[in-house]
Amino acid sequence: MSVAQNSSSRTRRASDSGTTIVGVDTGGTFTDLVAIIRGELRVHKVLSTPADPADAVIRGLAEMLADDTPAAVTYSSTVATNALLEKKGARVALITNAGFEDVIEIGRQNRDDLYALAPSRPEPLVSRAMRFGIAERTLFDGTTIQPLTNSELARIRKLASAIDAEAFAICLLHSYANPKSEEAIARTLKPLGRPLSVSHRILAEYREYERFSTAVVNAYVAPRMSSHLQNLETRLKGARLRVMQSNGSAIGAELARVEPIRTILSGPAAGVVGAATLASAIGTDRFITFDMGGTSTDVSLFDRRARIRTLSHPEGYAVRTPVIDIHTVGAGGGSIARIDAGGSLQVGPQSAGADPGPACYGRGDAATVTDADLVAGRLVAENFLGGKMKLQPERAARALSGLAHKMKSTSAAAARGVIRVVNANMERAIRVITVERGYDPRDFALLAFGGAGPMHACELALDLGIRHIVMPQNPGLLCAWGAVGAPLGREYSLTVRETNPNHARLLHHAAPMIRRVRDELKSEGAAKIEHELWVDMRYRGQSYELEVALTPRFVAEFHSLHRQTFGHAAPDAAVEVVNIRIRAIAAGKAPTAPKKIARMKSKAAPISRRSVMVGNRERIVSIYARDSLGAGTRLRGPVVVVELSSTAYVAPEFELRVDDFGNLQLEAAR
Repeated sequence: MSVAQNSSSRTRRASDSGTTIVGVDTGGTFTDLVAIIRGELRVHKVLSTPADPADAVIRGLAEMLADDTPAAVTYSSTVATNALLEKKGARVALITNAGFEDVIEIGRQNRDDLYALAPSRPEPLVSRAMRFGIAERTLFDGTTIQPLTNSELARIRKLASAIDAEAFAICLLHSYANPKSEEAIARTLKPLGRPLSVSHRILAEYREYERFSTAVVNAYVAPRMSSHLQNLETRLKGARLRVMQSNGSAIGAELARVEPIRTILSGPAAGVVGAATLASAIGTDRFITFDMGGTSTDVSLFDRRARIRTLSHPEGYAVRTPVIDIHTVGAGGGSIARIDAGGSLQVGPQSAGADPGPACYGRGDAATVTDADLVAGRLVAENFLGGKMKLQPERAARALSGLAHKMKSTSAAAARGVIRVVNANMERAIRVITVERGYDPRDFALLAFGGAGPMHACELALDLGIRHIVMPQNPGLLCAWGAVGAPLGREYSLTVRETNPNHARLLHHAAPMIRRVRDELKSEGAAKIEHELWVDMRYRGQSYELEVALTPRFVAEFHSLHRQTFGHAAPDAAVEVVNIRIRAIAAGKAPTAPKKIARMKSKAAPISRRSVMVGNRERIVSIYARDSLGAGTRLRGPVVVVELSSTAYVAPEFELRVDDFGNLQLEAAR
């Protein structure tokens, strides 16, 4: 199944360039493509191909572009993520200091669930038999007290040649301060032709557990990601391939093959980039992104800028790389509904994915959220994906009927229950990034996108007390739209451990990183480069840091941020800068800035009317085609709005207004 649409009539000219550029987002159910072809915006969707994600990408490009050849493709990939989630990564060997082979298994004493009587942790990605110690020791200041000898290097080379490792992680103590020993091991193992993850290259910071874990995860996913990108590059036939990073910028395919850890959350990050571009155009700078796709829901808080965090724990493994602060839950259109052993209704995290997909797709039998939306009348079968993909309502009804039988209820009640449970799961996710971090969700707009986001946004907003919702054009394609406009970027860090430092000295420490990012970005074609410097600071003796922009007033700003975060500050106490960070992007005008649409000249007319579940009862509701709603259109809920990539349900508590850029702006009625 595939569907395409030329969106130029709605967006006018997206760019003045004659070059074809494409953004691709591979999801669990659909692969989305957005292209700018001779200045016009075109969009396309195909079913994902989990066995080989490149198949869907190549097929989608062929169907959308016909005889056009893209100059550049920016790709948000789930390959590295899925390798970790499914535990289908490489056999990794760890080379570390003798006596420290078990650091990755010991980890930290932190417990995610304080009240779990039998807490569990994920199995190490490197078995004990594949961890090898070497005779070498470097101190925290870079002083080597036990040099790495040639005989030790020869022993490691012989050992590495004899084992069946598919990738190597090289992790030595304090290599951030003196990388010579790690580099010597890397040179020794390079002739073996297997991927090498060298810890100081990936993360030049102290805290050995996080650095070791990050390098091991990188080694675990590298062979699969490298093979995938090599295959995709070959099939693109000369188009320049870029890959989204988890921090919202893009990198070249060569770096993505070597350090795929940078892409671990690239898909959700592309959505936040697209949302930020859109929100800037409409003057909204405080919003919550709500990206509900076929397999999962990703939420993020945008408070005048995307929040970046440097430590995440995908599948329980510590990864210290910059990522947009995104919280993900297993709640999507394909999430499977079932009755658990206690008789309660559960929805997700298991998903029907693209194969077999929801029951209404014609291959699966399990009841999913999409089936519940269809039975509830909120999803219009004949208009799904612009009418190009035929849904089977009778299969959805049969799946919900089976679930209702187990619930001793009706199909309509079962559908409503599924919708309420999945909404509750997503509400908890939003509370994690707002209430649990000191923010009131009522102070933010809800920016709903993804294929299923606009269908669930109103009820979710009502539960959270949010009064303003924004639904962009082509909401199911916003991640691909974000990818096509993502700038090239780099982010690096360096541990310095400076007590009571001055601004000039920190700039001196940062100078090599500045030269590095400029050289790397220029080699990838960047003409103008912008960078920001940040420092991780704390009071001397504390264990964790706050991130502050490196300006001449950085110490005063740290005291202020500490007071805001923890309720107190100690201006007379000694402060310590632990790490310096640089974030750099290739500056330039984004090619995907939204354009204004035509004003509405007459009253909008519905394309049909149908029975829809509104609250706990069914009502006859008008169905509108989104392409027919010009700027200035106003409608009072309940209504349903259909388009290519998504369907929007507007609850009776909201009034809809189409803004100048074609976005649906929903305001709660007073």
